[in-house]
Amino acid sequence: MMMRLAVLLVVISGWLSPVAAQPQPGPVVVELFTSQGCSSCPPADALLMELSSREDVLPLALHVDYWDYIGWPDAFASPKFTKRQKAYAHQAGRSMIYTPQMIIGGQTDIAGFKPVETMAAIDAHKTLSKQAELSVSRTGDRLEVSMAPHGKGPGAVRVVLVRYTPHARVSIRAGENAGRVMDYVNIVTQWTALAEWEGTAPAHLEAPYQGDEKGAVLLQAPGPGPVFAAARVR
Repeated sequence: MMMRLAVLLVVISGWLSPVAAQPQPGPVVVELFTSQGCSSCPPADALLMELSSREDVLPLALHVDYWDYIGWPDAFASPKFTKRQKAYAHQAGRSMIYTPQMIIGGQTDIAGFKPVETMAAIDAHKTLSKQAELSVSRTGDRLEVSMAPHGKGPGAVRVVLVRYTPHARVSIRAGENAGRVMDYVNIVTQWTALAEWEGTAPAHLEAPYQGDEKGAVLLQAPGPGPVFAAARVR
């Protein structure tokens, strides 16, 4: 998918403005690694629900599969999200992964339920210097993404499309949370690399975007590393 779509990435020189459309304000991306089978996760899930009402934050729930063995398979879980969590740990030089765990802006690691620390990290990321402009628009079944460096630019980044389900209610019948009825928000169903961008010149790409499921586009350093920009699909 990434290789086929990457050919649509066109570098445009000589623009008078960084991007063709007015860039959207970039929300701070908050990734929560969670599981329906984890008894410590419900408070973090509730915090993510609280964050979902904010325009300046893009909260995303990535359900991992390593709790499934205790008797309740999480229908939202994917081994791809477990692999992503492990990749963050590797980048940080750690051998352990935890649930719940939040990653703020692809950089700040918060293990466990720590709402004060989480809010402080979000506020801190809002003050970081902008390194990229990002504009996203949808026309029918087509998605258009424009990006440009801000200042020196972010360097090489991956252009990522995230699709997510805004809300689901689950009656959990086994495992550590047996008997609980849980509400989950922004449940990630797809994490797709659309293209690679060198981050030094304005560029534009188009990609298919079908269905009513919510989505967002991220510019993130490989690794995974810092998230330099994010925009919801409107």
